[in-house]
Amino acid sequence: MFLSDSRITGKRLVARDMFVITMDAREIASRVLPGQFVNIGWSPGPLLRRPFSVYRVDGERIEIVLKAVGAGTEELLSMSQGDRVSCLGPLGHGFVSGGLGVASMRLAARQAASLGIRVTWVHGARSAEDLCVETDGDDVIWATDDGSKGVKGTAVAASPDADLVLACGPNRMLAAVAARWPEAQVAVETYMGCGTGVCLGCAVPLARGGFDRACTEGPVYRAADVDWASLPSHPSYPVNA
Repeated sequence: MFLSDSRITGKRLVARDMFVITMDAREIASRVLPGQFVNIGWSPGPLLRRPFSVYRVDGERIEIVLKAVGAGTEELLSMSQGDRVSCLGPLGHGFVSGGLGVASMRLAARQAASLGIRVTWVHGARSAEDLCVETDGDDVIWATDDGSKGVKGTAVAASPDADLVLACGPNRMLAAVAARWPEAQVAVETYMGCGTGVCLGCAVPLARGGFDRACTEGPVYRAADVDWASLPSHPSYPVNA
């Protein structure tokens, strides 16, 4: 785990209200695995850091995907090139070695390709405007609720069968993944505070009983191991998120 004083070096729009932020983080870039995340803070800023999956690594830089869901994330989006943030990571467990929302998928797809694995990239959203324009895969399948691009319906319904399935996105979608592919590896969406296992704010209910901490034991789980009925289908963030 590293604490980096990171300089923002770029920002680009990849879908409606969805941006990719690039920042310097040499040590984190050299160690991060697909599915891991970073906790970002800035001053002046919110009391708690904000967790973001690492989207891509480019040399000594990392990228995160960001949508403004409240005052805190809007503040982060308003920053300019050269502004600095405090970046803690890499955190959590990634997808397992040899296997492998969009956020953690691009890094996973690139690692899979480097291992000679054929990758099918499936991405779903409400409409074509909400689809991330950046993909990584030998085959790309789009799905939209309104049918404006690709298959009309969910990403789960549009996905072909595969030997290994990785997924990230809303927990409602991941529950559907678990029903179809119990052995899939999924990155859960949950509240996080400290990102280091201390505050217990990211508890994930388990099918066998009890709880895990998403920031240390997760955020990637075998799909069948999560008690999806007890996990909120989508965190409702307060206005100061």
